[in-house]
Amino acid sequence: MIFDKLKKLYIVFDSPEIDSPPVFSSGDVVSGKVVLNLSGESKVQSLKLHAEGFAKVHWTESRSAGSSTAYTQNYSDEVEYLNRREVLLQADNGEHTLLSAGRHEFPFSFQLPEETLVTSFEGKHGSIRYWVKVKLHRPWATVRKIKKEFTVIEPIDINTPALLAPQAGTKDKMARVWYRNFGQVSITAKIDRKGYTPGEVIPVFAEFDNATSRSVVPKAYITQTQTFIARGTMKQKQAVVATLSGDVVGAQRRETWHGRAIKIPPVGPSILQCRIIKVEYMLRVCVDVPGTSKLCLELPLVMGTIPLHPFGSRTSSVSSQYSVNLEWLRMAIPEQPEPPPDYSSVVTDEEAERNITAPHPEEDLTGIMEHPLRAFVQEFRFRPPPVYCEIDPNPQPLNMRRRCMTC
Repeated sequence: MIFDKLKKLYIVFDSPEIDSPPVFSSGDVVSGKVVLNLSGESKVQSLKLHAEGFAKVHWTESRSAGSSTAYTQNYSDEVEYLNRREVLLQADNGEHTLLSAGRHEFPFSFQLPEETLVTSFEGKHGSIRYWVKVKLHRPWATVRKIKKEFTVIEPIDINTPALLAPQAGTKDKMARVWYRNFGQVSITAKIDRKGYTPGEVIPVFAEFDNATSRSVVPKAYITQTQTFIARGTMKQKQAVVATLSGDVVGAQRRETWHGRAIKIPPVGPSILQCRIIKVEYMLRVCVDVPGTSKLCLELPLVMGTIPLHPFGSRTSSVSSQYSVNLEWLRMAIPEQPEPPPDYSSVVTDEEAERNITAPHPEEDLTGIMEHPLRAFVQEFRFRPPPVYCEIDPNPQPLNMRRRCMTC
């Protein structure tokens, strides 16, 4: 039978590195071959290739229409980024092509769009995927289909003025339990720039003023927020990817971080240019105040793919630029993973009261910027960086002159 004559049908992508999956970006040429192994002579009508790329989101929510009526509301949307078709084999005038027994290779090549592509991504409520699908048509036989995905990483060069700009801020609050005030707590923090790449260390410069009658604990977190948007509604998934704990700051005391280090684990790059999926990062510098809500200062981060290079070429390929950070694609997990704390342990009480799923008016969607790999790297099962401890040998009381944080 003809089914017995088809031994193998598979797709092979051309890759510059052996045993390494190819990585593409917008404008690149995707090439490879479809391999057909036959055990005997066989007739083939056609062999067709279809390359596609989509961003898709989907989730459901339960709704109540009364005391005894409930229903499920579905939210879904998609954006097409790639649609290419190519005929690899087809006889003229609808005739059959007779292939001999053995191995047959059919090369293919197509160029990705110059614009509009976004980085591959896999999340809880959505994904961004690219693949090649091949269909083999034979007379008196079912259509054989195969599909193979490939990875797209859109370059984010952190060597730009916007991403090299320092980020700084100040925040304070009155520590209060019921109607009793315990004094004010303030945070002043600064980082050298906004753009970083996975594996880098972020030096955190911060000052914590504790004018309360209680001891407080300063901490820093790198958080990731995935946002999925459909039908004017958004769904968010938030997680902590790295942590840093400081020393206890006693009552009426102050502590200064002179570049305390927090390391970025292997995470996916920021996704900012997609209409329905966004991946954003934040550095949160917080103070835990016993008996009251925590104080947090947020500094935005952008995870790039092209690392900082004061000198050197910027024209190397995407795969080489990001080769040191591809662990987030391979889901490399330490032997003894130690997960960071839940996001709920980081947010303030006011933030915890907010509903993550909130209405998102259609007119506001136009303001959302458009522009991962297949891995739940967003599940953050990586070991967090070690805790760095630096104790100021000469802690100063609050009534002494504050140090300048602008340097």
